[in-house]
Amino acid sequence: MLRLYDTRHRRVEPIVPPGARSMRVYGCGPVTGHTVHLGDLRTALLTDLVRRVAGRRGVRVVVCLGFSDLGHLPPDGSGRFEAFKAETLALNIHPPEHSPEVSETVGPMVEMIARLIERGHAYPTPEGFVLFDAASFPSYGELSGNRPEELRPTAGEADPPKRHPADWVLWRPARDEPAWRAPWGRGVPGRHIGCSAMAIHSLGERIDLHVGGIDLCFPHHENERAQSDAATGHEVVAHWAHSGHLLFEGREPYENPGGIPTLGEVTGAGLDPLAVRLALLGHRYRGRLDLTWETLRVADATLRRWRSRVAGWAESPSRAMPEGPVSAIEDALDDDLDTPTALRLLRALERDEAVAPGARFETFLHLDRFLGLDLASGIGRSPSLPPGAAEDAEGR
Repeated sequence: MLRLYDTRHRRVEPIVPPGARSMRVYGCGPVTGHTVHLGDLRTALLTDLVRRVAGRRGVRVVVCLGFSDLGHLPPDGSGRFEAFKAETLALNIHPPEHSPEVSETVGPMVEMIARLIERGHAYPTPEGFVLFDAASFPSYGELSGNRPEELRPTAGEADPPKRHPADWVLWRPARDEPAWRAPWGRGVPGRHIGCSAMAIHSLGERIDLHVGGIDLCFPHHENERAQSDAATGHEVVAHWAHSGHLLFEGREPYENPGGIPTLGEVTGAGLDPLAVRLALLGHRYRGRLDLTWETLRVADATLRRWRSRVAGWAESPSRAMPEGPVSAIEDALDDDLDTPTALRLLRALERDEAVAPGARFETFLHLDRFLGLDLASGIGRSPSLPPGAAEDAEGR
């Protein structure tokens, strides 16, 4: 059974309820203020791996991916949502069953804020703000480790006076469009209430797994957990899993906008988009990862070689899969999505001449159901050449 490292519990534990035939997963979509880059795709890949690995045991995974189209939305924000969806498809990431946007869920947000006020977890101000009272939620800080008493006011923030520095805005007044009517006056929702409302509105009050990038753990996910649990009176999310920071050539994505390539730039360099997927699979999802162009080129070459091998093995009679390697790889995937070990075992199987070609063919195709690399795409095709190979041949 699939086990993941739970950020809140600080341990690896099963995430599928015993005997469950389905599970519900929520994830935060990319920030709309920047062009979609490989870091956004790494988080989306985590959701896809959970779906594929849990599905091996017949568990239906229902995913909701929420998009924030308010507050920090650039003029072409909606186009960036569509670009993100197209790029996830290019990486063989299954689309979510639900993909709500904040602007479509303001009604449920207003209802949730009203419930929080009624239950003593939020308070309105004379200026038309509504703030969450962090002191009313005793377990605040469990997810990230940031305790309320250790937090200090953010310098220069435009929020109204708070009861406590850890309090945050659920609703703020706004005169310009877009804005909505609410019992506290015309305004817009805060940055964190949207995901609480979208998750519960789409998946219900019991969610098995919440995923996201580690950069969202605080304050976004910490605040989201407090809002959801305070509004419902119980723990809404059973497990939290976070993907690690992604750098490119040593650069942080937000420190150097444009320093992390887009998928379009990768394919523009002649590389297969699934080389990005393979490069990401080569590292544990929750570890810090520094990708490079060389890493992507090596992944592209490996992908082409495997597809060529699979096409060659397809000419041999089918044979039963070797039980040992298959079980070892499946166990690695169940063990906190240990994709580096799974790929290492797959490379060993590729070189194992004691295993019949037909058996290697069946094994690679079986495991590709979880890896999502389209390893059968070379069957019946002429061998593909790496970038630049055709020009080299013409020169000779």
